[in-house]
Amino acid sequence: MAVIDPAEEINELTGTLKGIQDVLDLDALHKQIAELEEQAAAPDLWNDVEKAQRVTSKLSHLQGEVNRVEGLASRLDDLPVMFELAAEEGDEEALAEAEKELASLKSDVGALEVRTLLSGEYDSREALVTINSQAGGVDAADWAQMLLRMYLRWAERKGYPTEVYETSYAEEAGIKSATFTVKAPYAYGTLRGEHGTHRLVRISPFDNQGRRQTSFAGVDVVPVVEQTDHIDINEDDIRVDVYRSSGPGGQGVNTTDSAVRITHLPTGIVVSCQNERSQLQNRATAMAVLSAKLLERKRQEEAAAMNELRGETTTSWGTQIRNYVLHPYQIVKDLRTGVEAGNPSAVLDGDLDEFIEGEIRWMRRQENQ
Repeated sequence: MAVIDPAEEINELTGTLKGIQDVLDLDALHKQIAELEEQAAAPDLWNDVEKAQRVTSKLSHLQGEVNRVEGLASRLDDLPVMFELAAEEGDEEALAEAEKELASLKSDVGALEVRTLLSGEYDSREALVTINSQAGGVDAADWAQMLLRMYLRWAERKGYPTEVYETSYAEEAGIKSATFTVKAPYAYGTLRGEHGTHRLVRISPFDNQGRRQTSFAGVDVVPVVEQTDHIDINEDDIRVDVYRSSGPGGQGVNTTDSAVRITHLPTGIVVSCQNERSQLQNRATAMAVLSAKLLERKRQEEAAAMNELRGETTTSWGTQIRNYVLHPYQIVKDLRTGVEAGNPSAVLDGDLDEFIEGEIRWMRRQENQ
């Protein structure tokens, strides 16, 4: 086997990691961690559960980020020694192991580099995700439910907490819509490229003739509102309806009208919440969801106005973004980035990282054009 000198590739990776460390500012991260650890140690922390969850979640995320960077640096330091020992001993197996580690480091450093691209105004926020079934009848409703599971599984794999605020079940199968949050720092920046229409092609399990069916579902991703945001909602501009929440097959039916639906009359935006037993809690959550959607609408309007002043056209990501084909062949392909995978089952089980990293890089290129 011809031995390839890996020194140049290792030097390039070391330079890339150094650039990442400069962007992330490890000293500042260590300082933030120390401050959060002090807050987490306060005896009255859990008197305010929401604040406690924010503190512990951010602390865990920052600790994980620092450990990830320092772990990569340690592996890079060890890599030249692995190659040297393999070469000195003429050990083909050790050389193969070193080359495997080099390839793994390239992938891991590349994935970390994507994190440095999340520098938008709201990228560091938690994410509010809404999924709606579109064209395709019962297959589309089933497809929307498959997408809901895909994102919840992705979050679970990452260790990100989620909370489903509302699920509107379809009559025969699947869901009409669902809204949930991903409660992790940078969840919005990570997921915002998922915004758009997702297309499924498969043999319909609901067609007794076994015909192929194409169905569509829309994914909407907005940043969660924080206290520093100024979103004023006039009470005269909203209509509040209350109803009994319910689940599929009669499960989870409440005996009181605790579910809340709020319609914002000027924009036509409708949000619902039914996950709490208290009508007041559901109303508060629904208002938070409405605020997030109005904030995103405001951001989009401001961006469109700025682009118009510059004489630029606004690029919309709210179109068909990804195809999931289960028949007559199997492939998942992103129409913007060209990223594809030949194992749809893995993707639908939450294996989304390659697609998400590709779209983050793609969006940054679009924004820099």
